[in-house]
Amino acid sequence: MPRILIVDNEEAVGCSMSEYFRLLGYQVDYARDRLEAEDHLAKRDYSVIIEDLWLSTNTNREGLDIVEFVHEQYPNTQIIVLTARGSAEVEKEASRRGASAFLAKPKPLPEIAQVVSGLLNVRDALNQQMLKPEEPA
Repeated sequence: MPRILIVDNEEAVGCSMSEYFRLLGYQVDYARDRLEAEDHLAKRDYSVIIEDLWLSTNTNREGLDIVEFVHEQYPNTQIIVLTARGSAEVEKEASRRGASAFLAKPKPLPEIAQVVSGLLNVRDALNQQMLKPEEPA
């Protein structure tokens, strides 16, 4: 089963999301900030990262930096950004840095799970296409 890393500074949100995805059968780790996230990333591979963009109280920079770091260092990892303070400009910046999806908080957990499943299906289909031998012309 795919492994998910949840990054959210609100422990209640991170823990409930972690438990929900565990119940769905995913392997889940939880980090409260960028340092914990990078520590988890150094230890294992993740299929998906679900991260709150605003990890500190006054900036989205740390969240955007995580998106860029993961996109550059782990290009096969899908990144879902969650934020309660989104805007078209922030969404565009997150996408430019490598986010696969951008969701407004609060978002029901089943809807987040659908996005996770969809991203994994697309990733798996692309991987299978790359593994298929080319047919002779």
